[in-house]
Amino acid sequence: MKRYILLLLAVILTAGCVSGCGSQATSGKKSSDKAEIYKIGIVTPTLSTSEDEFRAAEKMVKQYPGVVKHITLPENFATEIETGLSQITSLADDPQMKAIIVVSGQAGLLPALQKVEETRPDIITMTAPIWDDPALMSKYVDFNLDTDWVKRGQAIATQAHAMGAKTMIHYSFPTHLAKEVIAQRKDAMQKTCKELGMQWVEVVTPDPQTGNGTGPMLQFLREDIPRQIGKYGPDTNIFGSNCPMYDVIIDEAFKLKYMVAEQCCPTPLQAYPTVLGLEISEADAWNFDKVNGMISKKAAEKGMAGRLGGWPMPATVFMPQYAVELARKMIEDPGFDYKKVDNLNKFAQDTFGCGVSFSKFKAKADGSEFDNYAVMIMDTILY
Repeated sequence: MKRYILLLLAVILTAGCVSGCGSQATSGKKSSDKAEIYKIGIVTPTLSTSEDEFRAAEKMVKQYPGVVKHITLPENFATEIETGLSQITSLADDPQMKAIIVVSGQAGLLPALQKVEETRPDIITMTAPIWDDPALMSKYVDFNLDTDWVKRGQAIATQAHAMGAKTMIHYSFPTHLAKEVIAQRKDAMQKTCKELGMQWVEVVTPDPQTGNGTGPMLQFLREDIPRQIGKYGPDTNIFGSNCPMYDVIIDEAFKLKYMVAEQCCPTPLQAYPTVLGLEISEADAWNFDKVNGMISKKAAEKGMAGRLGGWPMPATVFMPQYAVELARKMIEDPGFDYKKVDNLNKFAQDTFGCGVSFSKFKAKADGSEFDNYAVMIMDTILY
């Protein structure tokens, strides 16, 4: 009898240990009285192709070991599309896989997600983002995420006006303005400036894509920005549509004291560290609170506090991490209404501590909204 009792206690303790370790490793949702083991697959470009998205996914792997599985698309995706598609669909071979997230920012990946939906409808499929046809994405993918690039035109002009800008200067070049999303963003910015009573100035620079690279464009900015500020004064916000422009735009801002509400790709890592000579270690490069603090300190020292801004973190870092957290929420709380933008906004605030505004993606033809396609902008932070 004594041996029987000891054996029974050992079995109970062993079962308890296995159950506890399993729930900690998987963070699974409740199924009756035990946690369901699940995995989330996330697909990104390689480190050399897109460092932000790759490192964001790797951070999720470290944060949720045994839950998040990260794979990368082929380095030369354009010539190895079939390989990339098969890599995505292979994730569905794992019976514990409950969500697959594809983060790519390129087209051609939808067939893989369509196949997953057909063979494993129990798997949550998500893009964050890909750029296939929005109507088909909404049909074959459970949920799609992206940045609202067009709405940023309105948001930037509104933010600049709140900062005290009386003039908005928009720098771009022909091949950029030929891109629909950039043209629409510019139109939204111009319309908002008119509504707010701000003067609108549009300047066309040398085109780096048809001429001699970025050199002539940057030289033009060095010469033209002082002329424009001399004409319109420092209560001017300058926006450039091309990322390389910002080494000049931010540098001249510290000299001429004009405003830069946001960059074209708003992130604390664009231009600010270079212009300000910030010494950022590899580890601190992903500590955005620390980087933003360093920029704010320099801005205050140079009398530019409140005249420069951006997003607290890059969209290319936020989006993959948000997608993983959202997938976990959807798996563990099936009643969570992920199609309601207020829920998405609150989830971003609760999870990341920053203001994010989601809205439904609208079809270009008739303006109808896709219920399972959400686009977002972040609240601007001022340095």
